[in-house]
Order: sequence, then C-alpha cells, then structure tokens
Amino acid sequence: MTLASSPRPNRENLAHEVMHKKRNIEEICICCGSLEIHAQHPLFHGGICAPCTERFLERFFLCDNDGYQADCAICCWGESLVMCDDPACIRSFCTKCLDALVGKGMAENIKKTSQWVCFLCLPLDIHGVLKKKKKWQAELKFFYDQESYLWIYQPLSPWERKPINVLSLFDNITQELKCIGFLGKSKDSGRVKYLNDLTDVLRTHIEEWGPFDVIFGSTPALANSYEHPTAWYLYQYIRILQYSRPPERSRPFFWIFLDNLVLEEETRDAACRFLKTEAVVRYKLDKTTVNNVIHIWSNIPSVNSKYSGASLYMDLFKLAKDIRRKRIFSERPATLIKDFFVPLKEYFRTF
Repeated sequence: MTLASSPRPNRENLAHEVMHKKRNIEEICICCGSLEIHAQHPLFHGGICAPCTERFLERFFLCDNDGYQADCAICCWGESLVMCDDPACIRSFCTKCLDALVGKGMAENIKKTSQWVCFLCLPLDIHGVLKKKKKWQAELKFFYDQESYLWIYQPLSPWERKPINVLSLFDNITQELKCIGFLGKSKDSGRVKYLNDLTDVLRTHIEEWGPFDVIFGSTPALANSYEHPTAWYLYQYIRILQYSRPPERSRPFFWIFLDNLVLEEETRDAACRFLKTEAVVRYKLDKTTVNNVIHIWSNIPSVNSKYSGASLYMDLFKLAKDIRRKRIFSERPATLIKDFFVPLKEYFRTF
C-alpha cells in the first residue's frame, strides 16, 4: 500500500504513525498532518505543506509586546503557548504541537515546570518525534531565500551575538531599547547614539562613531515641532543610511524609518524607490478612536509581514488628517513599533 492511499495522519496520531507504522516524517507536514508536502520544515526534521509554508513565512518573526513570538515556532498557529525561559530565546510553542510531536501530556508537564528551556535551546536533538536540525539557523535563512521575496540575515547563536550599536535620528529610542533588554548597565552593553541635527554630519563622522547595527529615523512626532521641511528628514536619513551600510552584507544590519503620514505622496514614492521596499501602515486604537498612524519602511523581518499592516488602509489616511489638523498626536511613533525590535534578539545580545 502506498503512502498516498493510506489513511491521512492527523496531529493526534502523527507520532504513532512515525514511530510504530514507520512513516517517514519528511513526507508528513509536522504543522498540520497533511501529506501534500511543499518543502521541509526549516527548524525541525519533517515536511511542511504549502499553506503552512505561507503562514510560517508571514508570521515566524512576529512578536508580542511581552517580547515573545506571537505564534508557535513549529506551526505558527497555536492559541495556548508556552514560552522558553532562556533569556537569550524568544520562542513559543503551542500545546497541540507539544502533545502531538513530543508526547501526550507534555504541555501540562511543562506548565508545571518553574524554568523550561525549549527544544531549540536544549543540547539534545530528539524529543519524541520532534528532531531539531543541527544547523537550523542556516536552514531558516535558506528557507526564506528559497520560499519568500524577503531576504533575511542568518540568525546567530547566543554566543555569537554582540551588543547592539544603534544610530537614532530625530527621535531618541533609548527607552524602547531598554525595555526590550538591548541596553544594560555594564560597559559592554548595547549603546545608542542620538542625533537630531544632521546638517554638518559627514561620512567620516559616521565611520568614526560606528560601525552601527541599526539605523533608526522618523519624522518628528508632533505636528508643530518641525524645524525643516518634512522631506528633509527622509533625505537626510537616506544619506546617513548610505554612509552606514556595511560592505556586501558582511554582517547583520537593519534600518527602519517612520513617518506620521506627514510626508507628501511624491516624497513617499521617493522613499519606496530609495529604500527599495513598500511602506507598511500601522495604527493604534484608543478605545474606538485612532490616535496615531504611521508609515514604516524597514528591512527588519517582522515589519513586512501582511499581518503587521493596517486592514483599514484608506480610512486611516482620513483619520490621520483629522489627527494632524487637531494636533492631538498622543504618542511618539517609536512607541507603536517596539515589538518590531524584538526579532533583533536573534542577532544581538540582550541584558
């Protein structure tokens, strides 16, 4: 009897099918149990079907405000999640994956454990039928290179990560980075250099202060706080970004620019051309009212997911105009994107 004509395995009996019926796990989607395999899972041995591949690509780097992955690291679904307690890890695992792939009752046992270290952090490779790929960081990058339009840097092991060095333009994001843990009190912790006036800043200054790992910039938060034409902030940011780029993608390097929708349409189009990416719109609701709307251009993996953008795109532009007219911006743009910085923990040391 061929594999295709056998009863389709599901999540509940996947381990039984592999361990007792000797099915090849690489021919089963470990995310949903489908036999229609599209590729191999980048983190663990096993197949992954086309719908699960699409969801993985879109959601793997998304994080919540608590600093952990928003979805299960295996299936990128999961309503009930357990989090790894290793401070260098941000991964979550859903109870359904734990019970189906590691063993029944595993999720409840983990919840009773005071300090739990996940399957990607533990030195052991095999847990039930869940087998970690030894070079999963490289496999993850290869997976994105093959399956997605998004190019990503290969994540680094905890012992390879160095303190982050950030250049913050027009808005100081020190507090946001402190909350996430990139900045500590020791001398070897991460650091932020804040610049508001770039008029006299030359390439030699950037080379002297750098090298930088992240270049952040934004149009000023308040509608009445502009010292220059709004386009000036974008073009100065692009100039400094060009000075800061490392040669030939030699190391992880990230950039992000925010705008309170004050840039003119022509300037926004120029931003897309220069930065070679489309903008994402994000907003914050205060009860039933939108109290801040921003455009985001970035190469940080989580930013360009379709799940990170706004669903009420056209309506938000009208709301944003009303907000600016009344000058009631209640928050700095950076407060809306703190969770986008969390995936950088895969590349830089936290404290």
